[in-house]
Amino acid sequence: MDSKEFAIIRKHLAKTQKEMAGVLGISVKAIHSYEQGWRPVPPHVEKQLLFFLARRKTGKSAPCWTVMGCAPHRKSRCPVWEFKAGDMCWFLSGTPCDNMGTLSWQEKMKRCRLCAVLDYERLLSR
Repeated sequence: MDSKEFAIIRKHLAKTQKEMAGVLGISVKAIHSYEQGWRPVPPHVEKQLLFFLARRKTGKSAPCWTVMGCAPHRKSRCPVWEFKAGDMCWFLSGTPCDNMGTLSWQEKMKRCRLCAVLDYERLLSR
């Protein structure tokens, strides 16, 4: 997540920098640093931002195992299936989507942003 994207999401959530710092449990200085591009947005902060954004989503999407057409053997190894979190697959690590294997958070999110389950473009357009 880059600095512009961070600022767009914060504004989309209708939070001031001070409010966002409080919600994320970090300093206002950290928020300034992310938005100015002085510091990269850490994965745990990005994850929280996307969680807040996704929880505001209206309408129910199909669970990821339906969208991805997962076979029973794949579902049995998936933490999303185990915890029945079909709309939060992007949030959980260890998902076997598209044979991703072990990816860093940044690599995983590049793919997840393109997936219909997260529906990232729609989240930002509301």
